[in-house]
Amino acid sequence: MSRVKLSIATTDYDHFRDFRTGVVQAEGIDHNWLNLGHHEIFARFTFNREFDVTELSCAKFSAQITRDKPDIIGLPVICSRLFRFGAFYVNKKSGIKTPEDLKGKRVGSPEWAHSAAVYMRGWLHNEVGVKLQDVHWYQAGANAPGRIEKVELSLPEGVKLTRVSDKSLSEMLASGEIDCAIIARPPTCFLEGNPDIVRMFPDFMEMEMDYYAKTKVWPIMHIIAMQRHLFDENPWIARNLLNAFEESKRRSLERLFDPAVSRYPLPWLPTYARKMRDLMGGDTFPFGVEENRATFEQLLLYTYQQGIAHRHAKVEEIFPPGIGTKIIV
Repeated sequence: MSRVKLSIATTDYDHFRDFRTGVVQAEGIDHNWLNLGHHEIFARFTFNREFDVTELSCAKFSAQITRDKPDIIGLPVICSRLFRFGAFYVNKKSGIKTPEDLKGKRVGSPEWAHSAAVYMRGWLHNEVGVKLQDVHWYQAGANAPGRIEKVELSLPEGVKLTRVSDKSLSEMLASGEIDCAIIARPPTCFLEGNPDIVRMFPDFMEMEMDYYAKTKVWPIMHIIAMQRHLFDENPWIARNLLNAFEESKRRSLERLFDPAVSRYPLPWLPTYARKMRDLMGGDTFPFGVEENRATFEQLLLYTYQQGIAHRHAKVEEIFPPGIGTKIIV
C-alpha cells in the first residue's frame, strides 16, 4: 500500500516534537510539517484550506464543523489548553471588583470567536448570572489594531458588539474606553506596569484548581482538525494520526517528569509536574473523546449560545466514528 502524503501545520509544541521530527511515525503516512504562528495557521486554513491537517482554535472549529455538510472533521488531539480565570484584566477606575460588576460594563476580546473569551463569557452567562446581553462587548486587536473575525457569526438577539479597527484592546483598557479585557496573553499596558490595570482575579490559580475539582473541565483552546475528504478516502488516517500524537505526547511528558535530568531551565519543574499529574488523576494533558467529554460538551454549548456554532452539536458529530474507543493491543 502506498503511503499517504499529508501537510500538517501547528505551532511548535514540545508534545508534538517527536512526531514532527520523525522520532515517532504515523503508520502509512509521510508528512510535511509546517511550524507557523497560530494566527497565521488559523487564517490560512479557515480562508483557503491550505493544509491537510492543522491546529485550529476550538471556537473557529466549532463554527466550521457545525455548518451543513462540513468539509472538515476533528481529531481529539489537544494542541493547547489553559484555564482562563487569569485572562480578565480590568481598569481599576471602572470599579470592577467581582464578576457581577461586569453588568453594564464595556468588555473587549480580540475576536468574538476567541476560545479564551468563549469559555469565560460562557462561565459568566451560565454560572455567574452575567448574561451575554448584560455587557457591551468590544472586538479589537489585542496589542495592535487591525485583527478581524475569521468566521461568520449569528449573534444572539440583544447582544451588543462594537468592532474597533484603529485601536488595540490594550490602548482602550489603559484609556478607560473599555472597562475590562478578556485576553489570552497579558495586554501590553499590564506588562508595562500601568498601575490602573490589574487582574480581576489575583488568586486565579486557586480558582482554577477549585473549578477543575468541581467540574473536571480542563478548557481546550486549540485542537487538530483535518480535511474531511482525506478521512473519507482513507478512514485509517484518523486513528494512525491519533496514535502518533499520543506517543509523541507520552514522550514529552516522560521528559518533563524525569527528576534525574534537567531538560527545562526552571527549578523544581519535575516536582511540580508530578504534583499536577497526581492532582489530575494521572494525565495532565489528556487526548481522546471520553477523557475530555465534559470539556467538549461545555465548548459546544457555549459556542452555540454565543452564535458561533450554527447548531448545538453533539460530541460524537465532530470526530470520526469510533475514534473515542480505546484500542487494546
